[in-house]
Amino acid sequence: MFAFSDPDILMHREAGGHLSIPRLKEVSADLPGFGEPVYIGSFQGISCYCTQGGIRNLPDHYQLLNFRALYGKVEEALWLIAGYARQICDWNLNFKYCGRCGNINLTQADELAKMCDRCGLVSYPRISPAIMAAVVRDNKLLLANGTRFPNQEMYSVLAGFVEPGEALESCVRREVFEETGIRVRQVEYFGSQSWPFPDSLMIGFIARYESGEIRPDPEEIRAADWFSVSDLPLTPKAYTLAGQLIQWFKDHH
Repeated sequence: MFAFSDPDILMHREAGGHLSIPRLKEVSADLPGFGEPVYIGSFQGISCYCTQGGIRNLPDHYQLLNFRALYGKVEEALWLIAGYARQICDWNLNFKYCGRCGNINLTQADELAKMCDRCGLVSYPRISPAIMAAVVRDNKLLLANGTRFPNQEMYSVLAGFVEPGEALESCVRREVFEETGIRVRQVEYFGSQSWPFPDSLMIGFIARYESGEIRPDPEEIRAADWFSVSDLPLTPKAYTLAGQLIQWFKDHH
């Protein structure tokens, strides 16, 4: 059972302190405050469910863990399922009502969708595409510290959400220029990653410097600079798409 109490996920604490995903029967018996469990598929022959709710008087053998800290504490397959479960929970919470007429939505049995039986509007789980760009100039990588970063020492590749009607490559060029004043060329696809915070799909690219000098947008960027492999600052962890892009730069430069 993937049970969420935002921003945390419920974990079962076993003897010795090991954390694991709890079973449906355990959660249903010990913590009735959660909502109705939703079936999301199976893993290694075990049915998986998700739910969310408020928790009071948590028994000693449970622990609430910030969802971002789950990676590395369970196998990667479970981390991916947990991300899917969280997005389904958010969808169920945020799409109870029709966005057009306000009527109650009905969950469809034959597809992952909700439909309003008054006006017929069909709603699917929300996915917000966003690009990440590793911009290379000679043997240096463009990194920035965003104004929303909780750690002012952390630098990452540039990122931004795709706008309606915009191609991914065009989004890379626009976001890099808007945030730093740098124009890029030779935009190449690198890879993607589901990022359930809350519903992003991160799409990574490698781009080459074309022209311009760094002029950070003060609304978005606290600082930006070109870094060589030998002087990289604190950067995102390796499991993130940003970390993978930075590792690519280290491997090739």
